[in-house]
Amino acid sequence: MAERNLNFDSLIDRKGTKCLKYDFAKKRGLPEGVLPLWVADMDFKTSSYIEDALVKQAQHAIYGYTEVDDDYFESVHRWINNHYGWDVHKSWFHKTPGVVFAIATAVRAVTKKGDAILIQQPVYYPFSEVINDNERTLISSDLVNDGNGYYTIDFEDFERKIVENKVKLFLLCNPHNPVGRVWTKEELIKIGDICVKHGVIVFSDEIHADFVWSGNHQVFAKLDEAYAKISITATSPSKTFNIAGLQVSNIFIPNREIYTKFRKAYNASGYSQLNAAGIIASQAAYDHGQEWYEAVSRYIKANIDFAEEYIKTHLPKVVFKKPEGTYMIWLDFGKYGLSDRQIDDLIIHKAGLWLDSGSIFGDVGKGFQRINVACPRAVLTEALDRIRDAFEEKTTI
Repeated sequence: MAERNLNFDSLIDRKGTKCLKYDFAKKRGLPEGVLPLWVADMDFKTSSYIEDALVKQAQHAIYGYTEVDDDYFESVHRWINNHYGWDVHKSWFHKTPGVVFAIATAVRAVTKKGDAILIQQPVYYPFSEVINDNERTLISSDLVNDGNGYYTIDFEDFERKIVENKVKLFLLCNPHNPVGRVWTKEELIKIGDICVKHGVIVFSDEIHADFVWSGNHQVFAKLDEAYAKISITATSPSKTFNIAGLQVSNIFIPNREIYTKFRKAYNASGYSQLNAAGIIASQAAYDHGQEWYEAVSRYIKANIDFAEEYIKTHLPKVVFKKPEGTYMIWLDFGKYGLSDRQIDDLIIHKAGLWLDSGSIFGDVGKGFQRINVACPRAVLTEALDRIRDAFEEKTTI
């Protein structure tokens, strides 16, 4: 059987499918008909092997409680070991219906109300939401932008924030969403040493690990046994294979004490078995999805290269640094001298686009827009043309 779903230029109509990306603009306060490049799912058909596995399950026509077995774990283990050289153990494994659910579970498991939790803004906005909604104290050691779109960590500030606020948990985003950094081994070791020194547990969100364009993804827990003992590592096929709606993530917790606390918090949520279709899809992805994954990676990388050249040529005032990882690009409109609201207004009402405003990633994201480039080239070109036309008269420096 050959992979069939490799035409990434194909325009697939997702409207009218209860699609969050396309069908809910009006409910989210945007005009009908905006072109959406916001939420992190792809406009591509997933691997035909996943499609066939789901069709087979649908034809069985019994959708009862479904559980993962040894074969499922071995499929996950094989993918992680082959791609990252990390030999995960079954005793570390815990499944969850998504990474954000796992973050919320970890927050409740290892902290109490009022405890400080550290993040690095601008960062994936559910980090903040989960902290605030669970009545914990949000602390940010903001990433440092060199002015050209390249971000680094202020390690002195990072450690100072931990000490001054008695931080209990750090949410690490690696690769980092939205700025696109793939943290180096040296950077992660500095983070790890600080967190070990001060007894901080690290939740490492590695959901975008399969999309790395520059450097190599470093599994935080793999770098040192001491880091493994303080870490909760979140992985998932959802971004890689465009199956986020099937709600499956694979979590690894080597420390038995932390695992037990996590398990207790998970049970307290009332959740047990995962979505049956998600289990089927995830195993098919890990067992048979390599060809599709390699092809979609090439296409997305070419889209990023295209966006870089387009922005350089047609939007020279926009500051853009090619991401080292993820399929999101992070555009800085600061040179236009406009407020965040004015930028949003141009994007939404003049360009007719639905993007992610940088402000939702923290105050340090103001003036930025995040764009999902996992779409057909024609869609990306249309979006960039609309941005060019909307901003061409804005010449304020």
